[in-house]
Formats: sequence, C-alpha cells, structure tokens
Amino acid sequence: MKITGSCFCGDITYEATTQNNNVIVCHCSDCQRMSSGPFRAVVIADPNSVDFTKGQPKEYVKTAQSGNKRAQGFCANCGTSLYATNESPIDRIYGLRLGAVDQREQFKPSAQIWSKSALTWLADLHKIPAYDTTP
Repeated sequence: MKITGSCFCGDITYEATTQNNNVIVCHCSDCQRMSSGPFRAVVIADPNSVDFTKGQPKEYVKTAQSGNKRAQGFCANCGTSLYATNESPIDRIYGLRLGAVDQREQFKPSAQIWSKSALTWLADLHKIPAYDTTP
C-alpha cells in the first residue's frame, strides 16, 4: 500500500509503502515522553521505501530502552514527530508516526508492545465521556 504524510506545517512531506495493518502501539516510557502522550502508534514502512518529497527532517539519535540507537526524525520548524529508524542511513526501516500519515484512518493496530508500561487508565478510556467538540 502506498501512503503519504507530512508534518503539521507542511515543510516536510513523504511517500512510502507498507503492508496493510502493519501498525504497532508502543507503551514504553521513552515513547510516552517523546510523544508527550500515553503511547505512540507507528506504521512500519517497507525497508528503504520512504521518500521525502519535500524538505528533510532533522534527526535526534537516542538510545532506546533495548540499548539500540534509534534516529528520531522530526520537523525542525513545527516540531512534528515523523518517524524512528535505525541510526545508519543505509537499509532503513522506518516506524512512521501514525498521526502524520494521511491515510491513518485506514490502519488499525495489530500489536501493542511494552505493555507493562501502559498507563492504567487506558483500559477504561471507553468509559470516559466523549464529545465531538469541546464541551
């Protein structure tokens, strides 16, 4: 499946390919901190399939909880988190941030990882009132 995506301000756009339903939700504390949210959802792109069609992301290399070095790509202008990938610029496998993917509604997570770090209230999220706009 071909997908497209961009940062919030539009300075960076990309195209990629992925297999359907190749979405993972990560609950690790690093993903919580780096996304400023309770978890991070990623679409795993096919190897070497990401093509930046406009702009180039800035990268920050961090050491994951696993000990692996991971390059975190983001827009230097608006700060949108775009991906994580291996540190080497060769043979990259991108975990594209689901929120920046244009076709995000077509994807459904197939697995959750680092679930021991999941925030306990997520299990009851469906019980919290939901509104279409700010109440």
